[in-house]
Amino acid sequence: MIEISTSILSVKKGEESKTFIALEQAKTDYFHIDVMDGKFVEKDTYQKMLEYASYIKRISNLPLDVHLMVKDVKEAILDFSGVEPNIITFHLEACKNDEEVMEMIKLIKDLNCKVGISVKPNTPIENVFKFLPYVHLCLVMTVEPGKGGQTLLVDMVNKIETLKDYIDKQGLETDIEADGGINLRTADSVKQAGANILVSGTAILSATNYKTIIDELR
Repeated sequence: MIEISTSILSVKKGEESKTFIALEQAKTDYFHIDVMDGKFVEKDTYQKMLEYASYIKRISNLPLDVHLMVKDVKEAILDFSGVEPNIITFHLEACKNDEEVMEMIKLIKDLNCKVGISVKPNTPIENVFKFLPYVHLCLVMTVEPGKGGQTLLVDMVNKIETLKDYIDKQGLETDIEADGGINLRTADSVKQAGANILVSGTAILSATNYKTIIDELR
């Protein structure tokens, strides 16, 4: 089953309540929270996303899908655990070594949250294989992380295929999330490659009818 995680990165100031309620009514599966610190990536959305996530928690029962694009992974995990997300995903590249990766996985699980691990476009997907038995989800960045509205990098479709093939051969049940440049033109290729959770922001939020596009993306 394909699920849709709507990125709220480009929600307009002053229209938060209206947009979040409309997305829930349109039956998005998750709210995708893009947390950036201005260090790991150029943009800084940290406080804005903390505010948005806290607000969503008050008005909606839909799960929060928190994606940490930050250098200080531990601090961000602790900060965002307060909004009781369904899943917290952190970047492999933000950790110094394998021990730190495992430490972050354990910390997230200890906070009663699902764990996701993410890789940037230039990181070989094989680098994440050893951690897959310990996480619930692997997020493949299909654009360079840091800003919305980018075009999907076609090579990333092969990366998703390689990941899916490994997961199947190992008998794992890891979800594959694709994030970046997902719209009606690109959704089919990432789904066929093996992604079962699609992150989409611009394509959904710029549509006149959220439900129509969410249904079509599925």
